Amino acid sequence: MKLSELIREMDYVCVQGTADTEISSLVCDSRDTKENSVFVCITGFHSDGHSFVPQAAQRHAAAIVVEKEVDVPAELTVIRTPDTRIALAKMSAAYFGYPARRLTTIGITGTKGKTTTACMIRTILEDAGYGTGLIGTLGTFIKDQVIKTPNTTPESLVIQKSLRDMADAGCRYAVMEVSSQGLMLHHTDGILFDYGVFTNLGPDHIGPGEHKNLEHYIACKSRLFRQCRHGIVNGDDRHLGEVLKDCRCDLETFGFSEERDVYAKEIRLFEKADVLGISCRIRGDCETKLSLPMPGEFNLYNAMAALCVCTRLGIGAGRIQESLRRICIKGRTEIIQVPGRGKVLIDYAHNAMSLRCLLQSLRRYHPQRLICLFGCGGNRSGNRRFEMGEVSASLADLTVITSDNPRYEDPVKIMDDIIAGAKKGGGAYVAVGDRAEAIRYCLEHAREGDFLVLAGKGHEDYQEIMGKRIPMDDRRLLMEELLI
Repeated sequence: MKLSELIREMDYVCVQGTADTEISSLVCDSRDTKENSVFVCITGFHSDGHSFVPQAAQRHAAAIVVEKEVDVPAELTVIRTPDTRIALAKMSAAYFGYPARRLTTIGITGTKGKTTTACMIRTILEDAGYGTGLIGTLGTFIKDQVIKTPNTTPESLVIQKSLRDMADAGCRYAVMEVSSQGLMLHHTDGILFDYGVFTNLGPDHIGPGEHKNLEHYIACKSRLFRQCRHGIVNGDDRHLGEVLKDCRCDLETFGFSEERDVYAKEIRLFEKADVLGISCRIRGDCETKLSLPMPGEFNLYNAMAALCVCTRLGIGAGRIQESLRRICIKGRTEIIQVPGRGKVLIDYAHNAMSLRCLLQSLRRYHPQRLICLFGCGGNRSGNRRFEMGEVSASLADLTVITSDNPRYEDPVKIMDDIIAGAKKGGGAYVAVGDRAEAIRYCLEHAREGDFLVLAGKGHEDYQEIMGKRIPMDDRRLLMEELLI
C-alpha cells in the first residue's frame, strides 16, 4: 500500500521524501513499529510521540507523520499535518478500507445512558436477526467475541480495525458509545454516522486532563451532530440547543412532552420479587407500549432513544417491545434479590448526576430504607467527590463511603473529600475503606424491604491502584459475604 492512499483525505505537506512510499502498517506507538511502517506522532497528556521518532527510525519505519518539526534521518519520508490526531483517524479509515461505509453506524453520546442505550439497540437488532457489533464501556462485541477496551471510545486505529472486523464477520450494524473525550481527541473523525443519538447532559469530566469547563464539554459533545446524517435526541434536555449548535443532520426528538416527535404517556412503576420496572404508552410518530425490567424514568428515556433508532431501521414495534421487556445489562441497575435483606442493585453511577437520578428513582418505589455504598475514582475532578457525597447523604437513609479506583491518589484523601460533601448533605454516613468490608457492613445492617445500592463500579471487575488493576467485582464480593 502506498502512503499516498492513506493521506489523500487529510491536509498535509510532504516535507521530506515522497508520498509514494510503500508502507506495510500504520502505527501510533513506536513500540509497534516494524519495517516500512508509517508512524503517526501523537501528542498525549503524558508523553509526546514526536520524541519517539528515533526509536521508530531504529525499527526501520518508512515514514512518519508529524505536526511539528523534528530531526529525522534523511531516508525517512516526513508528512506534516496541522493535527496528527485527525490525521490518524482519517489514515486509519483508509488503511482498513473505510469499513464504516459497509455498515449502518449508530453513535451515542451523552453524560449518562450511553451504555444502556447502546446495549438496548444491539439487543433489539440481534433479536431481529441482524448481526450488530458494539464498541463501548463494556467492551467491543463482534458476534460471539468480546474484547475488553480501556476506554469507552478507543483510539481511532482501534475503532477502525474493530469496524473492519465487524464488516468481515457479516455484521450489518455497528453501535458505538461516543464519549466527549473520544470526540475531543478526534477518535471518531473519518466516520459519517448514519445515526447520532443524544441521551442527556450534565456537568461531568471537567478538570485536569479532561474538559476545561462545561462549555468545552458541551462543544465536544456537539461534534457528533456535525458528523451524522440523522439525529435522534432527548428533546427534554435543557442543554439540547447548545448540543445541536451548527448541527448538520435532520432531527427526531423524544421525551415526555407532547411537543416531541415520540413521547411517553401513562407512565407506571411496578415491582416484583426480583424486578423494579417501569412501563408506559408511546405516542407520536410511533405508537406502542413499553415495559422495562429496569427502574427509573432515566431508563425510559434510554428505551425511547433505542425505540426511535430501531423503528427508523424498520424493526417492528412488537419485536422492540419483546426485546426491551426482558433486557438485562450488566452493572446497570442490575438487581440481586437477597432474602431477608431486601434488594441489592449494582450500578455504574459514578457522578452526581447519575447518582441523583438513580436514588430519586428508587425512592419512588418506597423502600423501607435506602442504603447507598460508593467511592470515587482518583486522578479525577475533586468536585465530583464532594457532589456525590452531598447527593447520597441527602437522598439515602445511610451512605457508606468506601474505595473505588484510587489510581495514583491516596484513597483516604478521596474519602475525606466525599465526607465533606456528605456532611453538607446532612444524612447519616459511615466510612469503611476496604470495599469488601464495606459491603459486609451494608449486608449486616440491611433488612427486608431495604434497597442496597452498590454504586460506581457496575460492570467493572477490577480495582485500579498505583497503575495496577487488581481483580475485584462487586458481585463476587457480595456472594462471598452471603456465603459466610
